[in-house]
Amino acid sequence: MKKADLVLTQEWDKTFPKSDKVNHSKVTFINRYGITLAADMYVPKNTDGKLAAIAVSGPFGAVKEQCSGLYAQTMAERGFLTIAFDPSFTGESGGEPRYMASPDINTEDFMAAVDFLSLNEKVDPNRIGILGICGWGGMAINAAALDTRVKATVASTMYDMTRVNANGYFDSEDSEEARYAKKEAMCAQRLDDLRNGEYKLGGGVTETVTEDMPFFVKDYYSYYKTERGYHSRSLNSNGGWNVIGCESFMNQPILRYSNEIRSAVLIIHGEKAHSCYFGKDAYADMVKDSKYADNKELMIIPDAVHTDLYDGGGKGAIPFDKLERFYNEHLK
Repeated sequence: MKKADLVLTQEWDKTFPKSDKVNHSKVTFINRYGITLAADMYVPKNTDGKLAAIAVSGPFGAVKEQCSGLYAQTMAERGFLTIAFDPSFTGESGGEPRYMASPDINTEDFMAAVDFLSLNEKVDPNRIGILGICGWGGMAINAAALDTRVKATVASTMYDMTRVNANGYFDSEDSEEARYAKKEAMCAQRLDDLRNGEYKLGGGVTETVTEDMPFFVKDYYSYYKTERGYHSRSLNSNGGWNVIGCESFMNQPILRYSNEIRSAVLIIHGEKAHSCYFGKDAYADMVKDSKYADNKELMIIPDAVHTDLYDGGGKGAIPFDKLERFYNEHLK
């Protein structure tokens, strides 16, 4: 399997400061579709023996230089070898055309990260976990349902991307008529893209905010469009996904077998997050009629909104102590 040549930025260009407690390097690995993925690897200093490892990705439309890297670096400070990777078709990872998403390929991205960690000489292959943020929280749960090597999974401020694409925000478009209209529009867009010779972008986070906009739009703006979280390679900070980029999510429920996950899962969500219903419902579905409910947990962070779990929101909202305890317990 030959890896494609990628151009990887060598200077520190993250939205968070570099830690002096870990060693950082760029790495690449290949998924089963032949796409080469780029990642930042964080290794705690002054450690001996093989380490427990965690693969991190998300949010949906973000890059590893944003909050997935913050999670990865912080967990490395706490003793884990970690990688934060860019999904296929985005960031510094390969895949053409750009700015596409796939419930299948993006789940495979997590599994390819587990492949990479399993074969790393510094890692104990029996002590590997994954961590997905926002839309990648749902993808992480799907990967945990498929990959028996994953021993512990965290989904932070998660979205179910299949549900939000099919039903709209807050299930406000959950009807056959609404879905048909969206599918009809995307099918027309496919032909327009072919005629124009390029894929039309759907647009990232709004450039300005007004009082009458929904709170979650303002919340995203406060992260992606300000010094707090802006990054030049982030889709959400810039032009967004292709209009047809998420088409296949509309009839691909990714959480279908979540109640068969035998390994440990922790879902974390902010009490005031617009997306909290995704986390609560995912947890309820995961434990319903499950023989493996004892190692599943839902943690609600008081007063936290969606992006507070991206970077702490200036109030330390990310429960890193809990994450450390959870992974230590289940990656023994």
